[in-house]
Amino acid sequence: MDRRALLRWGGLAGVAAAGIGHATPARADSGIPPETRPGGALDRYVRKLAAEGKFSGVMLLAHRGRTVLSRSYGLADREKGIRNGEGTAFNLSSASQPFLAVAVLQLLQRGRLALSDTVGDHLTGFPENIARQVQIHHLLTGTSGLDAPMPDWSRVFHSREEVHAYQRQWAHQATLVGVPGAQSNGHSPGGGVGLAIAAQIVEALSGLTFWDYVHERVFRPAGMTGSAYYTRGQWLTDAHIAHPYMLQADGSLVDAVRNLDKGSVLKPIEGRNPGRAFIGNPSGDGFATAPDLVRFAEALRDGTLLSRPYADLFAGAKLPGSEPTSFHGYTMPISLSNGQWVVSRGGAAPGIGANWSIYPDTGWVSVALTNDDTTPLPDILARQESAITGAPFIPPSGGG
Repeated sequence: MDRRALLRWGGLAGVAAAGIGHATPARADSGIPPETRPGGALDRYVRKLAAEGKFSGVMLLAHRGRTVLSRSYGLADREKGIRNGEGTAFNLSSASQPFLAVAVLQLLQRGRLALSDTVGDHLTGFPENIARQVQIHHLLTGTSGLDAPMPDWSRVFHSREEVHAYQRQWAHQATLVGVPGAQSNGHSPGGGVGLAIAAQIVEALSGLTFWDYVHERVFRPAGMTGSAYYTRGQWLTDAHIAHPYMLQADGSLVDAVRNLDKGSVLKPIEGRNPGRAFIGNPSGDGFATAPDLVRFAEALRDGTLLSRPYADLFAGAKLPGSEPTSFHGYTMPISLSNGQWVVSRGGAAPGIGANWSIYPDTGWVSVALTNDDTTPLPDILARQESAITGAPFIPPSGGG
């Protein structure tokens, strides 16, 4: 599987400036496209992949909160013979970044911050040019102009406290290398350090760690009971958490969490191992089940997480993207597909592939999660979007 293709699709989609709250309701006679139904083209394709040993994970399509298609294949833990299912929690990698955006907008809704606030309005210890020029809006759109040393991917962490201290120390290594607001650098180390700084603002204003804030103010009210920022110890012992299986040079797959000395041969993340992190950070590695990601979308739609104006702000296009119908939003790409807005986020890491997409105009949510480096996830995502919107299916670069 081409991880660079997945990162491009990492948000294959987007959302209307009108946003989730003002989404146009699907017509009563709109029906369910046959390609999305059990036995349809998408279902047959994924079933074929699974039969060939090329898909381990969960795929789910929901319309107006009701499941239309749900399929689970492969093993969450091959050593123990535990199968993947709807209740399996998968590492999301950077597909968990929107939880941070919701946290920031909740504080905005409560009057605790403004998106035009600068880093120095809430945090100390940063250079003057960062403190006074870089705004929260820049941090969430990847336009901060910040850069930082590459994180130490080889380091094995052993506690929440150790991870928390490292993230704070790493964030304070940020330097201003560009003009804030002038250029997107959301997929560079600088984009990640911007999110680490945004999470520290959440902590400073809430008095909670970033992890505890998301658990209490995002997952719990949304009813996401199978989702969390799990620790490595939980990953090893909790039967409902999928283990990532990383591709080796000889073509074999190894369990990342049980083999911290190994990494994946796939580029551009060669040698990395997500199990070394102990617990996720604001740039990624939260966990969720497929039904929980549908619940997240519904909690945005019905006002549980954000009132309508702030949900619209969360979902709105902020900057033009690289294609005529693509845009940048808060922690996610945005696009139009066959006349429909889609808000989406994806992520990739060794043994990990994730994507969830919200179609506010028609009430669809699609989820695809895998714990196997060999799953052709970009191709699955392209077929999901084609099935939902009726857009022509165009195989992505590196797709299966």
